[in-house]
Amino acid sequence: MRRRKLTLILASLLVVCFSLYLFLSNSNQTKQLNVETSVKNGAADSDELTDQSITEDKKVSENTVPEKEVKVEDISIDMAEKEEEEVVSGENDKTTTISDGIKEKVREVVEGVIKLFKKDLEVVAIGDSLTQGVGDETKNGGYVGILNNTFQDNNINVTIKNYGKRGNRTDQLVKRLEKKEIAASIQKADVVFITIGANDIMKIVRNNFMNLNIELFNQEKPEYLERLRVILNKINELNPDTKIYLIGFYNPFDRYFADLEELQTIVEDWNESSKLVTEEFENVEYIPTSDLFSDSEIELLADDYFHPNTTGYKLMAKRILENMEEVSVEQEAMNEDVE
Repeated sequence: MRRRKLTLILASLLVVCFSLYLFLSNSNQTKQLNVETSVKNGAADSDELTDQSITEDKKVSENTVPEKEVKVEDISIDMAEKEEEEVVSGENDKTTTISDGIKEKVREVVEGVIKLFKKDLEVVAIGDSLTQGVGDETKNGGYVGILNNTFQDNNINVTIKNYGKRGNRTDQLVKRLEKKEIAASIQKADVVFITIGANDIMKIVRNNFMNLNIELFNQEKPEYLERLRVILNKINELNPDTKIYLIGFYNPFDRYFADLEELQTIVEDWNESSKLVTEEFENVEYIPTSDLFSDSEIELLADDYFHPNTTGYKLMAKRILENMEEVSVEQEAMNEDVE
């Protein structure tokens, strides 16, 4: 009975989310979006998109010369387009002009709050759409862009390279770590940020749409955790001196479907298991984010009801800064209200 309830609830949830996304998209755009497009741009970070990207990955030359280092203000936030020449449907159909006021609002939350414990810092951010910054209405690059601005505004000499890629799962990230450009960046990095895992859960949902039950997630979890270990080991093989921060994921349906206790339990369980894996490594720390998005009275999600909006990414950036060993944070400034 419990399995049937979970199946019906999650099936209904996905239908509602896709319907909401279609409705919102149609109200803001003149052209009609079909179901496939809505999945690609919406909550699911579709497997069709990521599987296509993996195919295109194989076409990229293995002899690519690593990109020349530049300062944070010159780093491209969407490295996925550079790597696979991939255009996410709908993203290039319009140009967004960001006013100086919006840019300043992105900066103000963390302005003047940090000090670096060393002169220079090289950072690599890698993982899924949360690292790419999908959902950030300012097109500033999500939490990575906010960190960029924070370091820049505090006159801190930091280089950040962003290899976030929408839809990435652990199996795909394992393959991407073999790319020479990414490997070369990690070899020089003092810090590596990772967001991964949410799409592993969503794959289970999509592949078992009509027969969902908690056992399916329990069966897949050991495989996910093993792939996570492979990722952390690969990074350590490339650079044993780097500090790795695994950023946990959240339940995007908590605010609108709070009664889905099973899904919240799954997210909490996978996060806790991921944290235990990080404790196996001396140089890996886990940074939770689930609590930031739980029972929030302010809107923290983008129009797709899945990814964070700019405010959500601000909270993530603050949490990351608070947990980084490489910086000191003035708590008074960090406790300012987020608008």
